[in-house]
Amino acid sequence: MDISSQAPPREGVGAGGQVARDGLKTRVRARARGARRAGLASRSGAPSRSAAPAHPASPQLNAFRERTARRGVNPFVYWPVRALLVPALLIYFRTRRIGREHLPRGGPLLFASNHRSFLDPFIIGTLLRRPVYYMAKRELFERRWQAWLLSALGAFPVDRGAGDAGAMDTAREILERGDCVVVFPEGTRVRPGPLGRPRRGVGRLALETGVPVVPVAVIGTEDARRGWRIRPHRVQVRVGRPLRFPRPEHSSPAIAAAVTERIWACVSLQWEWLGGVPAQPRPISQRSDPSARRRRAHQKQDQRGEARAA
Repeated sequence: MDISSQAPPREGVGAGGQVARDGLKTRVRARARGARRAGLASRSGAPSRSAAPAHPASPQLNAFRERTARRGVNPFVYWPVRALLVPALLIYFRTRRIGREHLPRGGPLLFASNHRSFLDPFIIGTLLRRPVYYMAKRELFERRWQAWLLSALGAFPVDRGAGDAGAMDTAREILERGDCVVVFPEGTRVRPGPLGRPRRGVGRLALETGVPVVPVAVIGTEDARRGWRIRPHRVQVRVGRPLRFPRPEHSSPAIAAAVTERIWACVSLQWEWLGGVPAQPRPISQRSDPSARRRRAHQKQDQRGEARAA
């Protein structure tokens, strides 16, 4: 009689079941600890390590970025569309372009502009006789035909408000190969009224690449569209002198923010020269005062010490 063909004894089954139950309890405890940590992190405002991004980058978006970074525009689509679109924009909107003499004919350029309408990238594209690449919100790439057309014309997707590292890497690769990129530091369309507050992504990109930054202001495009109708409204665009910033060995968010403020001040200068609404100065009580912040911090520490002593 073959002993190996017999069923294992009951004790083995019980031991295995006990091991399985112990493993299940361990996993349940681990999940509970993870949930408690996530709850504490959410209450304290700190991000959870296991928290996934709100909009993870899909393979399709990454494919569009990679195509733009490696191949550039589709010449069989870009140049015919440009040949028709540029004269139409200049004539239909009576576009006035000021400061084109500041733009070099070759080399990488980083355009920093205000954003009022979907027409802004195309208006800025008329300043040069070479392809200009720009970021477009990821929602525009949900339809396949629209995504293909935008990618062929030089657009690549960006996840607004999420610190999209993939879009920044794409812009960096485009600049490193000697092409031009348009960035809207406001992050979204701002209309009407004065300019919005910039985000420091443009400053970070300028520091990491060391390319000239061109401040640009566009006015009039926000009044050209009424629903689906595009009216022949006068559009003006003004270009400032390129700004150059040294590439530091170790960048920081504070340095990127300072560079962004410098760039945005030049954009605001072009905007106000065109007749745009100037930004309202903040009251003195709301302005950033380092000494006042230090005094408030010391007062809070003193109050905490008194409370502990009591």
